[in-house]
Amino acid sequence: MLPDSVTPLAALAVIVASFFTSALTASFGLGGGLALLALMSGVLPASAVIPVHGVAQLGSNFFRFLLQRRDVVWPIILWFAVGSLFGAYVGGRLYVGLPEWLLKAAVGLFVLFMVWGPKPRGFAPGPKSFAATGAMGAFLSMFFGATGPITAAMLSVARLNKLETVATHAAAMVFQHGLKIFVFGFLGFAFAEWAALIAATVAAGFLGSWAGTRLLKKMPEKSFRRGFNLVLTALGVYLVIAGTAEALATR
Repeated sequence: MLPDSVTPLAALAVIVASFFTSALTASFGLGGGLALLALMSGVLPASAVIPVHGVAQLGSNFFRFLLQRRDVVWPIILWFAVGSLFGAYVGGRLYVGLPEWLLKAAVGLFVLFMVWGPKPRGFAPGPKSFAATGAMGAFLSMFFGATGPITAAMLSVARLNKLETVATHAAAMVFQHGLKIFVFGFLGFAFAEWAALIAATVAAGFLGSWAGTRLLKKMPEKSFRRGFNLVLTALGVYLVIAGTAEALATR
């Protein structure tokens, strides 16, 4: 039931990780996707990591969306979707000459700036900024995989409460990962070969989303905001360090 290139132990590691990373994302709105991507990169063939990760994240975020759908801020999703369509189209057609280490470092610096940097005069999230976020995230997602922190960074300054933040992020990621899977399917990736592992990973992600959502509802707003910024900061620092390390390794 597994591809020849995947051992049962590696498959078990991915499934267990899906539960815990989905719980992390459901609690704080982000973090789990990047953590799962890092683990998959170590145990799965490189050519399968981003497509399989995309399906796993679609399932995890879809169940999180179902559990939290009443708190989604739909006007944000509308503009995000418009930008994502453009980003996915361009990303599916163009070859990106930039090295992956530079993309990682750039995303990390962007996240850190959005959380801790000074905001430009007159800055306010709106249709243009959310459309631009969707376009950038969808484009980079085709090559980098986990770009949830880009959307989360924008939501962090949108004056939403904890439930609106996490639910809106879930809806945005459902749309973006769905687009990515469609593009990879169009390009010929054999998803059927990975169906059993994907199904088990998605099921574990659902259980993790349920557990994380229960924790989120009990968490004080102040604790959520502190934890949300802490996770964002940790992800930003990780991406900058990982990008720098890869740049040094290629020299």
